[in-house]
Amino acid sequence: MNYIIIVAIDRNGAIGKQGQLLCHLPADMKHFKETTMGHSIVMGRKTFESFPKGALPGRQNIVITRNRDYAPKGVTVAHSIDEALAAATMPGDVFIIGGEEIYRASFPLVNTIYLTVIDHKFRDVDAHFPRIDMRSWTITAQEEHPADDRNPYPFTFMTLQRKRKL
Repeated sequence: MNYIIIVAIDRNGAIGKQGQLLCHLPADMKHFKETTMGHSIVMGRKTFESFPKGALPGRQNIVITRNRDYAPKGVTVAHSIDEALAAATMPGDVFIIGGEEIYRASFPLVNTIYLTVIDHKFRDVDAHFPRIDMRSWTITAQEEHPADDRNPYPFTFMTLQRKRKL
């Protein structure tokens, strides 16, 4: 099984503030939905609880929490990254969708990152993505988008592949 991180960061690697995304970027939301649909998605409890309508439809939602009594509707509950990955039952890739602690725990296990870089530095952020050492990664796809009437900031979709160790 292939483990993939999907994340949007600003120029400084920030991913969120006060339990929310940095901004509303409809093109990135569409990209996220199209990319993860039909797959298992792994997230932390805070990320799950930030979804206004609960579990994301069309995907196996796996939520990692330390709380042994946590049992929200429509999700598979796990208590570690290893347990979450083992619980993935949908065919194909498993997507790690956040937040900060889950990204850090899964970072050594992934070989692909779908990265959206928002060309802006947000203030008062409190969650960051692990630093990416580009000596260990190859950019295999890159697509730049200007700001427009629906997307307030320019952004770039990138696909990173981990280089194989010799």
